Amino acid sequence: MKVLPTAFPDVLLIEPAVHEDARGAFFETFNARAFRQATGLAPHFVQDNHSVSAPNTVRGLHYQVGHGQGKLVRVVKGAIFDVVVDMRRASPAFGKAVSVVLSDSNRLQLWIPPGFAHGFLALGEGAECVYKITDYWSPEQERILLWNDPALAIDWPLAGAPVISEKDQAGRLLRDADRCDVP
Repeated sequence: MKVLPTAFPDVLLIEPAVHEDARGAFFETFNARAFRQATGLAPHFVQDNHSVSAPNTVRGLHYQVGHGQGKLVRVVKGAIFDVVVDMRRASPAFGKAVSVVLSDSNRLQLWIPPGFAHGFLALGEGAECVYKITDYWSPEQERILLWNDPALAIDWPLAGAPVISEKDQAGRLLRDADRCDVP
């Protein structure tokens, strides 16, 4: 496994060691010992989620206050334009966004620690994502940052009008959003 940096030192791209031959390919999607050795982190995952998104679907930007969720995201089918926004109260990067493309062909994973809003756009023919999370969903503590807030300056590679839930369309602007207190 290789750890690749992003513009945020705490947000990491993980490149698995892939073993390919005439039969196909094999790689570990998560190994706690290898993850700890490569990143210095030992997240305790409590849940795995699987999301199926139609083409041009935008999901997010979601985060939780109080019970922050770390996420390890990967794509098992298709591709996504994955976005994280720093929502940590004390961070000099508060409100800044970083994006990466995750796909079934590049096999990259994205580690998003607590304190970051997360969302994505399903590219091409749509996408299936799986992600591990470090805390349970808490409806009372869930917050949604408006995905297209101009203050975020996210250049979403949309292919027409996005497919987006009413809940996500009602997200808050950054200037009105709750910040996270992350130790």
